[in-house]
Amino acid sequence: MWEAMSRMDNGTGGSYRRAFADLLTELTRACEEVYGSRLVSLAVFGSVGRNRPRPDSDIDILLVARDLPRGRISRVEEFSAVEARLEPYLEQAGEKGVSTRLSPILLSPEEVLTKGPPFVDMALNALILHDQGGLFADYVKRLRRHLDESGARQVESGGTAHWRFGPPSGGGGAGDGTS
Repeated sequence: MWEAMSRMDNGTGGSYRRAFADLLTELTRACEEVYGSRLVSLAVFGSVGRNRPRPDSDIDILLVARDLPRGRISRVEEFSAVEARLEPYLEQAGEKGVSTRLSPILLSPEEVLTKGPPFVDMALNALILHDQGGLFADYVKRLRRHLDESGARQVESGGTAHWRFGPPSGGGGAGDGTS
């Protein structure tokens, strides 16, 4: 986990990056306290996971735990204990110019394995903070292999990254005279 934290504070983003790193440390601790041995994986994605947060970036979280309550509302109610533990640290971050909030996705291990995370970017650009048994890291490794085999690639256009699937346009495939 400490290697992941050091990615957040590489000296180029000022005190707000340190504030995010501190929040991720406390987030991990709070999730471990609230979920205990039920916590399987905890990862952040989005701008914080890509190490490109702004002072107003949300902390997008994927939390995977065993025996979650059924239904979104019950899961969010359980997660509110994590938010309560983080409140003093969120206030401290605010004093450093960071205005953030938690934006969790709460899944069971079965939901990750059968449905997968809702976004490819989320899986590939996640900063894994906790991963009991390597469930999420293994999932990401399989996803990357599948994307590589299918010819998928991430491209940037107009400052926004998106995915293209299949062989690159302009050739390289059978029947186009280039193989």
